[in-house]
This record gives sequence, C-alpha cells and structure tokens, in this order.
Amino acid sequence: MRIGTHVSAAGGFTNAVLNAQRIGAETIQLFGASPRRWEFRRPAAPAALAFRAACRAADLDPVFLHGPYLINLASPSVALRQKSETVLAGHLQIAEDLGAAGVIFHVGSGAEVDKEPALREIIQAMRRILLAVPGRAQLIVENSAGGRGKVAAAPAEIGRILDAVGERSGGCFDTAHALEAGIIATFGREEVSALTRDIGRTIGWSRLRAIHANDSKTPFDSRHDRHENLGRGHIGLAGFRVLAAEPHFRQIPWILEVPGFDGAGPDKKNMDILRRLTRGK
Repeated sequence: MRIGTHVSAAGGFTNAVLNAQRIGAETIQLFGASPRRWEFRRPAAPAALAFRAACRAADLDPVFLHGPYLINLASPSVALRQKSETVLAGHLQIAEDLGAAGVIFHVGSGAEVDKEPALREIIQAMRRILLAVPGRAQLIVENSAGGRGKVAAAPAEIGRILDAVGERSGGCFDTAHALEAGIIATFGREEVSALTRDIGRTIGWSRLRAIHANDSKTPFDSRHDRHENLGRGHIGLAGFRVLAAEPHFRQIPWILEVPGFDGAGPDKKNMDILRRLTRGK
C-alpha cells in the first residue's frame, strides 16, 4: 500500500520530488501548470527527463497530475466546453511528457436537471482528447462533492463514463467528497462494506487509480468541498482506520490533499498519521 500527498512543483518539477522526500511520500500528485489559469506549457525535454529520473531515484510511483479547477466538460456553454477540452488535452500531454499515470480531474457542472446531455458531452470530449494525445497517460475522473449541477458525485455516474470511454480512463475516489455529496454518512464497517460493493459494481476496482484521503470540514450531504486534516473533520481517524482495513482499498495508492497543520498544505504530520492508520495503529 503506497501513500503520498499532493506536492508543490513551484520552481521546477524536480522540486516536487524534493518536497515529497521531505515528508516521506511514496506516491505523489502535482499540478502540470497553474490550476487557476487556462494557460499551460509543455515542459522542455531536459526538464521532463530530469523529473522522470528523480522520481525513479526517489522510488515515487505512481505519479499523478491534477487538472485545473476551471475545466467543465459538462457546461451548457459550447465555448466553455471547447476551452476545457483543449486545456485538459494539454495537461494530458504534460502527464505523458512527465511519465505520469494520468490526470485526475473533475468533469464539471451542467445546468440541466437531467444529467444525460452533460454525460454525453463529457464522454465525447474524453474520447476526442484521448485520440488527440496518444500514449499511456489516462484521464482519471474524480468524484465530486455534489451540488450546483455537478456531475460524477456518485460511483455509478463515474462508472457510466468509464464504460463509454473505455481504455485509458479510470476513477479516483475522494473520501471527503463522498461524505459531502451524501454518498456515505459515516465510515463505519457496514457502510464501508456497502461502499466497497458499490464501487466494485460501478467503477470497478480494476479501474480505480487513486484514493484522495481527505477528512471533511463540512458534514454529511453538505455539498460543500472543504478538506480538513486527518482526524480533525467529520470522517475522523476511526473512519480512515476502517477504510484502511478494507483489502480493496489497500490495493490503491492513497494521496493526501489536506490543508496541513501549519496551513501550508499536506505535511509530515498528516503523513505520519496516515502511515499509522494504514498499519492498523
């Protein structure tokens, strides 16, 4: 079972490796470009090669990119969908350049009560992106916190997207988002067992690429995406302990996206807590 964090790549991609090593990460997630801007740029070949080499030397595997927050493949606006498709394709190319397993991203929000039109747009866009960017890097759909027309809050919606897109697609399960979206009320044994069966039926365990291990600042069914440090939120250490004891979840890399106890992002204290939990302590 490999555990890690989202890390900063400020100042160069190899800095992400150094930041990961400082806190003992075994797997990492990073941004390929600013998550709050449409602009992106592919890394120069020497920088990409240096990053790959640094990851191998540090035994960081797998490596994931997280897509920009601006992406909305479900939007009723044609212009926004097209812009989102272009940017996501660019980030998938960056993932390919860096040797990353893929880009974890949110599919976005649709305005319609009926989600079918939005699902069709998402599927078609993902198919076009994968054709435009050949290689091994995948498009990895993350469950949303729900609300305001957001798509893919439930495992069943992610499963439908992956079924239609096919190869080079996968899913990411965020613990905080699942609570906030009303998918699971508590992370007790019975509910985690039911969740495990649901993921197996819908997404499929062979297609789940990563777990975002985040406590939630907001309660069950809040529909507000607010992460909290482990043990300080509405999931609690007991919930993560139950999740970590489930064999299916132990086969998937766990990545922290927490604020950090000093407010500077995922830190060694959260990593140490997660490591103890995964060891049954």
